[in-house]
Amino acid sequence: MAKLHLFDMDGTLLYGSSANVELARELGLVEEFHALDADFLAGLIDSPHYARRAYELWQGLTAAQVAAAFAAAPWLEGIREVWADIRARGEYCAVISLSPDFFVRRLTAWGAHAAFGGRFPELPFRGAPLDVSGLLAPESKVRIADRLCAEYGLTRAQCVAYGDSMSDAALFSVVPTSVAVNGDHHVSGLATFSYAGQDLRAAYELVQGV
Repeated sequence: MAKLHLFDMDGTLLYGSSANVELARELGLVEEFHALDADFLAGLIDSPHYARRAYELWQGLTAAQVAAAFAAAPWLEGIREVWADIRARGEYCAVISLSPDFFVRRLTAWGAHAAFGGRFPELPFRGAPLDVSGLLAPESKVRIADRLCAEYGLTRAQCVAYGDSMSDAALFSVVPTSVAVNGDHHVSGLATFSYAGQDLRAAYELVQGV
């Protein structure tokens, strides 16, 4: 029976990091994003406010800088190999992340059938307004998973989710098989399996035969 493998990116495929952190390093804006993250975690700003402020900080961002941040990021080992095996089995793999789509979409070149992130204007931004309705929330992962299931002729019963944190809890709660990859307490009690380490092949191996 075919499966749809659904991967989170920040903290899951990216070991201990996120797209925003890697972009901040490339742009020399680490302190600014640390302050932004602190305000968000303290509840001083909401997700739309965070996205608007990040967008302001990214106004000078170029495609070359995104590519450099992507290349330098601490990706798990074995991502391409896992996705190649999924394709060879006639199964499907997709990435759903709350991070900006201009970063997430690059993973289709590694073998993902689809990759979804928060929608931002195409680079370079040139001051184009940010439509916050295009941003994703944790519940968006369930909606996108259902859409992919309909596209591929599958059901939630044929889905496997891989994630690490609160943003994955909604998806973990509606699929039968899930893997907490370096997961925190938000997903540890929901996950079918747990993996700690830096090689996606080992996490993927846990769901073989399920």
